[in-house]
Formats: sequence, structure tokens, C-alpha cells
Amino acid sequence: MMNSLLKRQISKFLPDYLQHNEDLDVFLEAIGKSYNFYDQQSLMLQRATTISSEELSVASENLQKQTDAQKEIIEKLKNVIHTLKFYELEEDASLEGSNSLKLIDFINHQTKEIININKEKDKLLKYLKRQNQELNDYAHMVSHDLVTPLQNIETLAHLIEDDYRDEIDATGVQKLKLISENVHRVETLISAIRDYSSIKIVGKEDLEIDLHKIIDDTIQELSIDENIRIKIKDDLPKLKGEKNCFKHLFFNLIKNAIKFNDKDKKEIEIGYNEEEGFWKFYIKDNGNGIDEPYLKKVFLAFFKLENNTKSAGLGLSIVKKVTDLYEGNVWAESEVNEGSTFFFTIKK
Repeated sequence: MMNSLLKRQISKFLPDYLQHNEDLDVFLEAIGKSYNFYDQQSLMLQRATTISSEELSVASENLQKQTDAQKEIIEKLKNVIHTLKFYELEEDASLEGSNSLKLIDFINHQTKEIININKEKDKLLKYLKRQNQELNDYAHMVSHDLVTPLQNIETLAHLIEDDYRDEIDATGVQKLKLISENVHRVETLISAIRDYSSIKIVGKEDLEIDLHKIIDDTIQELSIDENIRIKIKDDLPKLKGEKNCFKHLFFNLIKNAIKFNDKDKKEIEIGYNEEEGFWKFYIKDNGNGIDEPYLKKVFLAFFKLENNTKSAGLGLSIVKKVTDLYEGNVWAESEVNEGSTFFFTIKK
């Protein structure tokens, strides 16, 4: 329905004989719809300027899909116009011909409207990509600029502790250790932010990824203890993509499976199933498990199940970012004290 205030304002300037004219109501209704359409477009643009970093990649992909779909619609409309014009030449241009011409004009007009909207979406898509790049550059710059001062603070704390050992009491020593611990905490956070901002496809999406090597390298990096048994399904599929992305994905999932497990004998199973159109992977453990209310929250940035100052709370957010980039999904199933299974899908 048309905005009532706008309708009253227009009615003030109309003569009496047009006040209740049905044809005019149709015109006013069209104006109302135009305003509604404008409001929707404005909301979309406002949304674009406030969209968060985590949503940028997903929004870009969705806009690209809409753009491709609308291009297909335009091609179909062009075919319809061509067909109608062909028949117009063949048949008698009487009343039916007049109607078909009106239809052709209407379709032509709608096609131009779609093209204009398409151009606006292309601009928005470029804007989103630019914003995403700026956020990544900013995160990298901040993390780089903070590392050196933090290292200087830690070095200074150690020098004070060594040089003035005989003059500093137990309380002073404890405070110096607290400084070092906080420095390590911030360094961990900076490293996690740098990892998160590095998750992107940079033109190497056609490279073949050996998942067995990715997992073996991860196990070596994590220095797996003898009490940890990892079972890996044979013949994991070869994927095509960015090696760095899948390295972070498996590293964080395997690391979590080890970290949140108090059992004397830790067991981890890594496998997959082939589904129509995608690969479905799973990493199963016999660890502490996760309460039902937290199964979705664990993928939020900076969310932590435990108040662990050594963790940045970005590991599973990185996993989600990778699966989003490859048009997949990630979720968890768990029972407290029984273990958890993390599933993720990757499009073929």
C-alpha cells in the first residue's frame, strides 16, 4: 500500500473530480511501489556499508550468484523479445499486434531496469571486495606494528628481573611474570588475527591438495604424544584449492580435538564420505564433549568454552571461514564426556 502521508500530500494539489478517481488510484499505487522499491534499495546499500568482516565473503558470493542469475534472465528476455518481434512481422498487426508491441515495450523496459540494477550490484560487489581487502590489510598492519613493541616489553621485563633480582621482592617478581604472561596472551591473539585475515583464495584454487600430507604436517607441528592415537581413513580425496586454507582448517580441528580431551588415551578419527556434489569430512574424538547450547556458538569469533588466556578463540572461526570460501558448511555433534564429531563439507 502507498504511504498514507505521501498520498494525502499529493491529494491536496488535485482537483475535486480527481479525488476519488479509480484510474488515479492505480497511478498513486504505482508511485507508492516505487517508493517501497527505493526504500529496499536504500536498505541494501546501508547494509553494505555496515556489514561485518565475517559476512563480507559470504555476501560477495551471494551477490555474484544473484548477478549471474539476473544475466541469465536478461538473455531469456532478449530471446522472448526476438521471438515476439518475429511473429509481429509474420502476423496481422491489428489489435493483437498492438498488444504484442506493448508487451515488447514492457519487456524492453523491464530488461533495462534489470540491467541498471545489475550495474548497481556490480558496484556493490566491487565495494564489498574492496572493503574486505582493506580490513585484511588493516589487520595485517596492526598485527605487524604491535609485535615489535610487545617483544620489547617482554625483553625489558626479563632484563629487569635478571639485573635487579636481589632488589626485587617476591611481589615484584610476580608482577614481572604477569607482564610476560599478558604479552604472550596478546601475541597469541595477534597471531590468530593474522591467520584469520590470511584465509582467502588468491588465484591458486586449481592446485591439487594432498590432504594426507596436510594432516601429516599438522601432526608433526603439534608434536603428538604417544597417548594420542589418530586414525586416518585411507585414500582421502584430492581437493583443488588454496593449500594455506586447508592447512588452517585441519590444524585447528585436530588441535581442538587434542586440547579439549582429558582422557588418558586420546583417540581421534579422520574420515570422509562422498556425497552428491560435495565431500563430507569428519573429525571425531573421545574428548570432553560440548553442551548442546554451545554447539553453534563455538564457531563465533572469540568465543571460548573455557576461560583460557592462552587461547584467542578464533580457531573454529577460521574453520568456518574456510568452509564458507569453498561453498561448504561446518557443524558439530557432541555428548558431554563422550566426545565430539566435527563435520564439514567442501564442494566438488
